[in-house]
Amino acid sequence: MLAIRMQRVGRKGRAMFRLVVQDSRRNPTSGKVVAYLGSYDPHAKTVKLDTEKATFYLEHGAQPSRRVKLILKAEKVKLPEWVSELKLKSRTVRHPEKRRSSRPAEEKAASVPMDGQTENQAAIEAKTETADA
Repeated sequence: MLAIRMQRVGRKGRAMFRLVVQDSRRNPTSGKVVAYLGSYDPHAKTVKLDTEKATFYLEHGAQPSRRVKLILKAEKVKLPEWVSELKLKSRTVRHPEKRRSSRPAEEKAASVPMDGQTENQAAIEAKTETADA
C-alpha cells in the first residue's frame, strides 16, 4: 500500500519537509521513494505542491497521513470519499482553577506590595527596623 507522508530534511533547528509517496512499510528516512509531490516549510508556512501528481496517487489508493490531509485540504486538493475525515480532538484543561488567568482579581492585587517592593525586600526592611530599635 502506498502512503503520502512527510519526509524531514534540513538542518538542525530548521526543519523542512518533503511530501513523498512511499511504500507504507518503509521508513520515511529510508530514501526509497516512489514520487516527490512537493515541499512544506513550517517556519514560513509555505507549501509547494504538484496537485496533479497528488490527485493521481490519491485516485490510485495512496493513503495520506494526518498532517498531509490538512495540507492537501488547504491547497484545495479534492480528497476521495474513502479517505477518512479529520476528527479534531477536543482539548480540555486538567485543573482550570490553578491557571493564573482564571484567578480572581483581588488575589493578584493582594500578592503585590503597594510601594512596588518585593515581599523579600519588605521582610528584610522590617527585620532591620526591629533590630535597630
